[in-house]
Amino acid sequence: MKSIYHNLVLAILFFPICLQAQNLPHTLTDSEKGELNDYLLNSASRTSSSAFTTPPSSPVRAMAEWEELQGLMVTWTSFSSMLTEIVREAKEECEVYIVTTNQSNVISSLNASGVDTTNITFLNNSYNSVWSRDYGPWSVYTNDVDSLLIIDWIYNRPRPQDDQIPVHIANELAVPLYQTTTSPWNLVHTGGNFMTDGMGTGFSSKLILNENPGKTEAAIDNIMQQFMGIDRYIKMDNLPYDVIHHIDMHMKLLDEETILMGEYPQGVSDGPQIEANLLYILNNFMSPFGTPYKIVRIPMPPNLAGQYPNNGSNYYTHANSVIVNKTILVPIYNLPSDTTALRIFREAKPGYKVVGINSNPSIPSLGAIHCITKEIGTGDPLLIIHNDLEDTYDDLNPYPVDAIIKHRSGIAGANLLYTTDTLLPYQSVAMTLTNATTDTWSANIPAQAVGSKIFYYIDANANSGKSQVRPLPAPAGYWDFDVLQLTAINDNNSSTDLAWGKEVFPNPSNGITCITTQSNKNLKASLQLTDLNGRLVEVIFDGEIQAGEDRHFINTSEINAGVYLVVLNTKEGKLIQKLLIQ
Repeated sequence: MKSIYHNLVLAILFFPICLQAQNLPHTLTDSEKGELNDYLLNSASRTSSSAFTTPPSSPVRAMAEWEELQGLMVTWTSFSSMLTEIVREAKEECEVYIVTTNQSNVISSLNASGVDTTNITFLNNSYNSVWSRDYGPWSVYTNDVDSLLIIDWIYNRPRPQDDQIPVHIANELAVPLYQTTTSPWNLVHTGGNFMTDGMGTGFSSKLILNENPGKTEAAIDNIMQQFMGIDRYIKMDNLPYDVIHHIDMHMKLLDEETILMGEYPQGVSDGPQIEANLLYILNNFMSPFGTPYKIVRIPMPPNLAGQYPNNGSNYYTHANSVIVNKTILVPIYNLPSDTTALRIFREAKPGYKVVGINSNPSIPSLGAIHCITKEIGTGDPLLIIHNDLEDTYDDLNPYPVDAIIKHRSGIAGANLLYTTDTLLPYQSVAMTLTNATTDTWSANIPAQAVGSKIFYYIDANANSGKSQVRPLPAPAGYWDFDVLQLTAINDNNSSTDLAWGKEVFPNPSNGITCITTQSNKNLKASLQLTDLNGRLVEVIFDGEIQAGEDRHFINTSEINAGVYLVVLNTKEGKLIQKLLIQ
C-alpha cells in the first residue's frame, strides 16, 4: 500500500511537468521571462564538448529551403494530428527524424493513421517543446558545396533540452557541429526569424537586434557572415500584432528572387507594417541577380467571424509553409482562403506537390507547419542557381540561359531542356562552361514565334555520378516565359494627342535610326531606348515635342545587337515600339 501511495504521488507530481513540457507555448511563459536572462548569460556552460565555438575555417554557405534535403526533423509532442500528416508527406521525399521519449507510442500513433515507419529515424532524446524550427539545426556547406556542417545558435527560450537537439542531430549524422555559445561569437537567434536565399542574403525582423542588446548590428552581421555565410542581412521592423516577431508567420522565400508576402486588407492589423517592410525591401535591395524582387501575395485570413489579430483572432497564416524537396506543405484552417492559398502556391511553384494540412491545433499557440519542422540539407549537394527568363518581345533571337552549377567533384556536363508543350517531349541542348571562375554554364533556347510559351529546366551531372535537376520536380516542374506580341501602344492611358508618325526606320538598324512622332500640340516628353526588361540603354530625347510631325535620331552602331524597346513617355501616357539592332 505504501508503495502504491508513493507511486501515485510521483505520478501526480510528474504528470503536470510532462504536460507543461509538451504544451509550452511559442512565447515565453511568465516563469521563463524571469529565467531567461540567467539562462542566456550561462550559455557557454551548455556548449557541447564535441562542438567548435569559433567560425569554420573555410567560407560557408547556408542552404536555402528549396535545395535538396536529406531529412526533415520534428519533435513529437503537441499537435500529433498535424505531425502525423507532416510525416506522412515528408517521408515520401526524405528521411524524417522524429525526436521522442516514447518511440513505441509514436509508432502506434502513426500506424493507427496508416503511416508506416519507412524512411523514419527515431531520436530518443529529451525535449521541452514542439517548436523545432526555432531550436533546430542549420545546414551550411563549406566552399558552397563541400562538407555539410551543423550550426547551432543560442535558443531564445530557457529550454535546455530543446537547446541540445542540434547536438543530437549532429551526432546522429556524424557532422561537425559549430555553436555560437561563447564570446565573442555568442549569438541568440531563433529559426522562425531567419530565412536565406542560399546566395548570401538573409532576412529577419529586428528581433535579432533586440535579443542581442550587448552587440552592435555590425557585430551580429559579422557572426552571421562567419558562421552562416550571410553577406547581406536585411532586417525589417517588428510587426505590432504578431507577438513573437518571427518573419515566417507572414512571409517566405520561394526562390532566390521571389518573396511570398502575406497581405491583409488595407489598414488592417499588421497590414500597414507589412506593406512598409515590403516597400523597404523593394526600395533598397535587389535580388542577388541584380533584378527587382518578384512579389507574390497571399491572404492573411480572418477567423470565421471576420476578425483579425488586432481584434482577438488567432494569427492565421498560409505563409508558414515548408518546402520538402518536391512537396510543399501549406497550413490550412477550414477557412474560405484555404483554396486560394493552395492555388497561389501551385501557380508560384509549378510541378510541386502542394498539400494542405489542417493547422487549427497549433495556430492558437502562434505557430503552424514551418514552426514545427526543420530541414536538414543533403550531404552531397549539386547546386544549380538560375535567374529565370522574363517574358520577352523577341521572336528573332535565341534566348540565352545561364546557370551556376557546382559540385565538390566537379561538373561532368549539363543540359538545358525546353518545350513549348508540356505534353510533348522536351528538346535537349548541351550547356557549356562559359565562366570557370563563377562556375557558369550556358546554352540557348532557339527563338520562338510570338504567342509561344516556353517551358524549360536544367539537368546536371557531377563527375562523381551525382545528378540533379532544377527545379527539383522537373520535368513536371519548370520555369516558363512567354513571347509577347508588341503593339504600338501598350498603355491604356496613352494620350490621343500623341502617336508614332511612322514606324522606326530602318528596322533592323545598325547606324543612324529615325524615330518620328505625330502630336496635336507641344508636349513635354522623354524618348528612351530600353532593353526588353525595361532597363535604360540610352536617352534619345528629353524635352518638348513639337506639334505636328517631329523627328528624332539615334546612332545604334555602338549598341550591342539585340531586340530593344523605343519608349515615348509623357505625363499622359506611354508609347512603345520594338527595334532590332544588328
